[in-house]
Amino acid sequence: MSAWQILANEAPRFFTWWNMVFLGQAVLNTLIASVVGCALGYAAGFLLATLRLPQVMPFAPVRTVAILWVEAFRRIPFLVLLLLVFFLSQALGLAAPLWAVAIAAVAIRMSALAAENVRAGYDSVRPQQWEAALTMNIPALAALRRIVLPQSWKVILPPSIVHVLSMVKETSLVSQIGFIEITFAAKMLTQRGFSAMITYGTALLLYFCLSWALASLARVAERRLTSRPTFTIPTP
Repeated sequence: MSAWQILANEAPRFFTWWNMVFLGQAVLNTLIASVVGCALGYAAGFLLATLRLPQVMPFAPVRTVAILWVEAFRRIPFLVLLLLVFFLSQALGLAAPLWAVAIAAVAIRMSALAAENVRAGYDSVRPQQWEAALTMNIPALAALRRIVLPQSWKVILPPSIVHVLSMVKETSLVSQIGFIEITFAAKMLTQRGFSAMITYGTALLLYFCLSWALASLARVAERRLTSRPTFTIPTP
């Protein structure tokens, strides 16, 4: 029997209401783990990158801690980080739900990646902008928000979009702790007697649609942020 015949025979039994609801819940779990985790991670990444700026944080030990955090969690594989968060939460007796563990692991991973993206964006702005702002008695955080950050978006956003989409796909690894996302749902349906072609083929399409939708939204945000007029201080 050919692959097309197998798919044709299984399709009516596979694409039932209950299976679609199950897959829909898996897609929702994937969105929760990836989007919420990435949002928290990018918030932490902006904080880490900002704390590395001597203009904002003159206290060197704080900058060192921020650098160590970024360098450590950039180099740990996501699966290892996920298992560390999972077993650490158990060792501490936190009894954290699996979705919280997944979000925490994604957020920690993305905080390190985002911090590097934001740092590169900050570094793309000429130092004379900082010097001129401070000479004009503009507070460091105000100069960062009004002068430096608007000029940094063109450098920050493109790699950030790539990292978010990559993390959406890496959330398939959270199935290792029993969290029901798209990959784990496909595995469970395979164990119920469906062929791997139809279960993992459906998972492939779901990941593609999810990534395409998020990439489209990210491109819209990128166009809006990079098209805004930026305020720069004239420097010689």
